Amino acid sequence: MIYPEFLKKGDTIGICALSAGTGDKLEELEESLSVLHDEGYLTKETGSVRSKRKRSASAKTRARELDSLVKDDEVKMIMLAAGGDVQMETVPFIDYDSIAKHPKWIMGLSDPTNLLFPVTTMLDIATLYGFNGAAFTKDHGKEQDYNLSYLKGDLITQRSFSRYQTFLDAINENNITHKTEWQAKEDMRIHGRCIGGCLDVIEKLIGTKYDHVNDFIDRYRDDGIVWYFDNFAMSAYSTYLTLLQFRMAGYFRYCKGVLIGRTAFPSIAGSDVIFDYESAYKLALKDIPYITEMDIGHTRPRMTMINGALIDVTYKNHKGTVKFHL
Repeated sequence: MIYPEFLKKGDTIGICALSAGTGDKLEELEESLSVLHDEGYLTKETGSVRSKRKRSASAKTRARELDSLVKDDEVKMIMLAAGGDVQMETVPFIDYDSIAKHPKWIMGLSDPTNLLFPVTTMLDIATLYGFNGAAFTKDHGKEQDYNLSYLKGDLITQRSFSRYQTFLDAINENNITHKTEWQAKEDMRIHGRCIGGCLDVIEKLIGTKYDHVNDFIDRYRDDGIVWYFDNFAMSAYSTYLTLLQFRMAGYFRYCKGVLIGRTAFPSIAGSDVIFDYESAYKLALKDIPYITEMDIGHTRPRMTMINGALIDVTYKNHKGTVKFHL
């Protein structure tokens, strides 16, 4: 596994918009840039970052802008500006050879899984799943402290938070008031090679030419694989069928455990049959240990995950810790 160089003060972070632009949220972008500048970093944006469109530019243009940051010797890390819905369009146009020649930390959340997941599974370059480039705030909590520490290479232990905010709470600017309770059958410790991201995205990559998951699993079989899933908007039935597809595709070979975040838009699919997310996990994962309702994904606060790193997870009495090792 290739671990790019961590950031030092004075380093430049490149920001591009492989999915949506941030033109409708310029205040959030400016605040985020200010936080990064206060941390001692410089920033460099590509032309589509401030676009107001959900498709910030054509797929080829977005891919070229990413490549410009990859090849720029001044840029030491790349952040994806925002999530969205259409980043998969760019996947065929990404210059993966260029990324392999110039390995840098790449970070994003949600739709950026379309880049992070293939880079780690195909190129053996570790990537960060946690924050988009426009997501840092002045009034922040422990989740941002964790992330900023990780950018510097200080991989401190992340501990489960006491309260959380749903995705809709965040949109409506409501407080973080819901009690955090991780869920599992029993106390456990999980160790292995970490990989995952937004489940809605990974599902669509299965079976494409950019699906190198089984090769990745075979390379790290001795470590064992620990999957993590961020479910944005998949129903319980869709989640079950997708995890079943994972099993049929061989993705759960050598799996030591599965970490599942809180679903952004929880739902029960079907009016005449009760089938919830726990039923989906129980049926699809069977004998694989799993923890649900974790601080991963679209609800806040969230942990920063490192695709490709070794992970240690502890769970006891609805709380837990996450620690990464390179």
